[in-house]
Amino acid sequence: MLQTGGRKFARDIGTGSCATKDDKRRGRIVRRGAQFGIYRLARGGTSAVLPPVKRLPLLVRTAVVLSALTAFARDPHASWRDYGGAADSSQFTTLTQFTRANVARLQVAWTYPIGENKRYFFNPVVVDDLMYVMGKGSSIVALDAATGREVWTYQPPAGTTLITNRGINYWESKDRAHRHLLFASNHALRAIDARTGRPVTSFGDGGSVDLKQGLDRDPTTIALVQSTMPGRVFEDLLILGSATNQGYGSAPGDIRAFHARSGRLVWTFRTVPRPGEPGAETWPKDARKNVGGANVWSELSVDEQRGILFAPTASAKYNFYGADRIGANLYADCLLALDARTGRRLWHYQMVHHDILDYDNPTAPKLLTVRHGGRNVDVVAQVSKQGYVWVFERETGRPLWPIEERPVPASDMPQEKTSPTQPFPTNPPPFARLTFTVDDLSPFLSEADRARFRAAILGARNEGPFTPPSRRGTIQMPGNNGGANWGGAAVDPTNGTLVVVSKDMPSLLKLEEKQPAVATAAARYESGFGFMIASDGLAAIKPPWTTLTVYDLNAGTIKWQIPLGEVPELAAKGFKNTGTHHPKVGPIVTATGLIFTGTRDKKVRAFDLENGKLLWEHELDTAIEGMPAVYEIAGRQYIVYCASAQVGLTPATQVPIRGAYVAFALPGRN
Repeated sequence: MLQTGGRKFARDIGTGSCATKDDKRRGRIVRRGAQFGIYRLARGGTSAVLPPVKRLPLLVRTAVVLSALTAFARDPHASWRDYGGAADSSQFTTLTQFTRANVARLQVAWTYPIGENKRYFFNPVVVDDLMYVMGKGSSIVALDAATGREVWTYQPPAGTTLITNRGINYWESKDRAHRHLLFASNHALRAIDARTGRPVTSFGDGGSVDLKQGLDRDPTTIALVQSTMPGRVFEDLLILGSATNQGYGSAPGDIRAFHARSGRLVWTFRTVPRPGEPGAETWPKDARKNVGGANVWSELSVDEQRGILFAPTASAKYNFYGADRIGANLYADCLLALDARTGRRLWHYQMVHHDILDYDNPTAPKLLTVRHGGRNVDVVAQVSKQGYVWVFERETGRPLWPIEERPVPASDMPQEKTSPTQPFPTNPPPFARLTFTVDDLSPFLSEADRARFRAAILGARNEGPFTPPSRRGTIQMPGNNGGANWGGAAVDPTNGTLVVVSKDMPSLLKLEEKQPAVATAAARYESGFGFMIASDGLAAIKPPWTTLTVYDLNAGTIKWQIPLGEVPELAAKGFKNTGTHHPKVGPIVTATGLIFTGTRDKKVRAFDLENGKLLWEHELDTAIEGMPAVYEIAGRQYIVYCASAQVGLTPATQVPIRGAYVAFALPGRN
């Protein structure tokens, strides 16, 4: 499971407790979990690590920059040096220029055209006066963050087809002599100089580290181990997950930490354990040789004060049939709490046992403080594709509210053995619809589509949450591309507020026999993702298709929920408040009580965090995916969006993308 500096660690935990033997001797266990659950923490030492005050980047901005950088040393949420704003993935800013009173006055400050008909959803990073973005041809571009002027461009090596496309990492040494941008491309971790864009040849092997190495597989047999997310920088480490492929024989999804200056591997946490390691008893023998996934393709979060990494893992592979991986499959579909410096497991909670529904944890764990039971509690909140919010005490892994193991439908597939129970949070309430019947069909369906979907629903298994895939078809609601997705949640970490963007999209999972057979199953079965989409590109379920939900996690209640966005084709006919379609957008919360987000209807919007009132909107040339970034340069605050996504619902209605980074600011400030 864990390897650090060449030494191996074995823990005797079983599936019912996450404690080590050493923890038990020291009396650190305060609660045992259920058969597949949590729970345990070893309380290690903690240290508060504050970034050093930075040297002045430009003499002309000396006083202002010094003030801003001193503020950053106190408050990581006052800048945007990390993907999602800070290592805690809060998507929160303490900058205060934008308020309810003036947000309607926002105007375009600058635009940087990407220059090609390609979909981008990159979250910029801003350090000193430079903004780092992805540009044409998957290049990395440094911009003047105040003007959008191009400073330098890094072109990836010829033949690059895969690259981290949602964000990038910035790391600097304590003396600032070394400043690296870290990202993955073509199954390799790479470093370039943040000041010049030139490759750092002292990093790894000539500037890169081969990510196919060290996975207990022949590297030539690994089809995909590329990271789509940037990972997390903590102290001098770059901690990275991976996006393995979806099929049989995928690579295992190890979580790895590399030294940010040298590229040296520091530690590995094996989410598919080796034989004899903790969790191996929840898999067939030698599963690591044949089964993959359990990876972190989504977003990592770090509690920098405690030195805890929170990692949300995905399902084991293959996604929809698991006869060759009978068992609970730890550490797939878990929220993992690891010692960020060593990779040692502190506690875990498994949200789905033996997942055959592709119910990955797609969103960053959110770190915030709530008032609960008369005391302040530091918690980690995980939102999921199932539409649930899971809330745990950050140090112990103890659920803030009870989680019940409830009976769920069994599989009727040959040799498949599903878990008899699955965990259900009792609080807070879900943010998405959990069922889909003929009564929920969209009023916008054509007669032919309505008849087709009605027949599919009536002929399929449809027994509620966790109904397993089948040959005749299974209704999955939310579907495997519904609920929350990457970037889809933000918090105000100081007052218990959680904001979730989600979509309601059902799936129809229908397994078909495939060959060749495998040793532990009579045959292999496969299903498509089964998105239930009508011929016009709209979902089969009635609106709203996208919602914006705000929770008060002090009370465990929903404060308000509204449809987010609209479908231009329907809005033109007078049908509004449907929610936009297929969103993969992330909200940003401000200390002044605003929510900023974009949508697939080409609009960026600001809402009142208190009540959901729309305060500002602006239409761009193309659609938004991903999340914006908020920052301040020379006393002026900006919010920048990557606007480079397709708008049309079907190929016939789609036009070339004119992608750009668009920054907004208040007028008249210098």
